[in-house]
Amino acid sequence: MENKIDLSIIIVNFNTKDLLEACLKSVFSSQGKFSFEVIVIDNGSVDDSAKMVVDKFPKVKLIKSQSNLGFSTANNLAIKKAKPSSFILLLNPDTVVPKTSLKKMITFMEQNPKAGAATCRVELADGCLDQACHRGFPTAWNAFCYFSGLEKLFPKSRFFSGYSLGYLPLNKTHQIDSACGAFLMVRRQAGDQVNWLDQDYFWYGEDIDFCYRLKQKGWQIFFVADTKITHYKGMASGIKSHSQKISSAKKETRIKAAKASIQVMHIFFNKHYRDKYPKVIYWLVILGIIILEKIRLLKLKFS
Repeated sequence: MENKIDLSIIIVNFNTKDLLEACLKSVFSSQGKFSFEVIVIDNGSVDDSAKMVVDKFPKVKLIKSQSNLGFSTANNLAIKKAKPSSFILLLNPDTVVPKTSLKKMITFMEQNPKAGAATCRVELADGCLDQACHRGFPTAWNAFCYFSGLEKLFPKSRFFSGYSLGYLPLNKTHQIDSACGAFLMVRRQAGDQVNWLDQDYFWYGEDIDFCYRLKQKGWQIFFVADTKITHYKGMASGIKSHSQKISSAKKETRIKAAKASIQVMHIFFNKHYRDKYPKVIYWLVILGIIILEKIRLLKLKFS
């Protein structure tokens, strides 16, 4: 049997060669005593990402897919091929990891045995918080407040800011409902218990679903405030406002990403909330999702 290591790092790549190279350089520059492996699974990229990994990072275990398997399926496949490890880190290729971040996160997980998963402060390129790393679950009320703008009007209100959790202090470590898959350190035991990511999600939403199922099993999810990474978010999809102008994603990819971002709302709500609300609330939520999809696609059409 293989000796157990501390950390298996899983990176799913799709046509982000240069960002992936920068990400891997940052990972291998990490400081601190811990054992780790890196697995890159390439989702049918056509930009020579796989060749770059082979040429420049011989220590990386590379899995090449001939097609785009999606984020959940690709991660699950890589996890099955990982060495026995205490923790699994789901890491996006469009991230840069400071030298001490991995060691700090491993130490936190070791010191908090009830933590099923944890993230750090995930910052966008401009230094602002990537809101996806610090979220409440999208209940009907939380979703209404978020999309209606009420949350922006009362960002520090526990009542109105249930999705962004704006009432919680970002300078202190605390529990949250959901982190993002861009940087998610998971206790191997916890991930195994819920059978990892739900493959009904292709591109988005799998992280919220995963955290939801972990909490159902009694595990805690944490935001660790004293370390961070940088996330060049939306480069592969091209639909995020801060990356639209610099992303190389084709319009077809952007439309597919926009549809996927809406589809996950249907999937999550049907799986976890459908039976928790009266039918009138359920159908109002579905109507809201349909309207949101139309708006996002129209914006892409005329962008």
